[in-house]
Amino acid sequence: MISSNDFRPGVSIELDGNVWRVIEFLHVKPGKGSAFVRTKLKNVQSGSVIDRTFRAGETVPQATLEKSAMQHTYKEGDDYVFMDMESYEEGRLNAKQIGDRVKYLKEGMAVNVIRWGEQVLEVELPNSVTLEVTQTDPGLKGDTATGGTKPAIVETGAQVMVPLFIVTGERIKIDTRTDSYMGREGRE
Repeated sequence: MISSNDFRPGVSIELDGNVWRVIEFLHVKPGKGSAFVRTKLKNVQSGSVIDRTFRAGETVPQATLEKSAMQHTYKEGDDYVFMDMESYEEGRLNAKQIGDRVKYLKEGMAVNVIRWGEQVLEVELPNSVTLEVTQTDPGLKGDTATGGTKPAIVETGAQVMVPLFIVTGERIKIDTRTDSYMGREGRE
């Protein structure tokens, strides 16, 4: 159990049979009446966001999440095969269980698989990945770093907006949290 006074961004709680992650919280002490905690909660399974108010000091069950380090070894049909880095056992997940981050997943990548009981809640990828551009419009003379952007397809099939000077075959760094271009490999 966790008190509403201990809520912080990232804390996971159980409500109505689901796991919710605290995104924002605000302790409110009105001049008249008792204190309360106003929160914004995100459902880890569905992604929906709700606003919920708790009395100050109210206790709710804290979600017991298990995080395991795994490595993506290969794809077989619709399944992605992962190896547990501690026990070396194989596990399989489908694209729905992995979520929209599947577009950056490549063989050999280390990830964290977060489970609630036996249910996979999410797969955490590294904050940034380096991938090769497989398709993009050619750059033209005079294209600068401060110019516009163009779409590029990377080796995993994901589409990212990149500066005009990026050409096919270059390796670029991508922020997996914001789906944005961070720079060329080896450059900051």
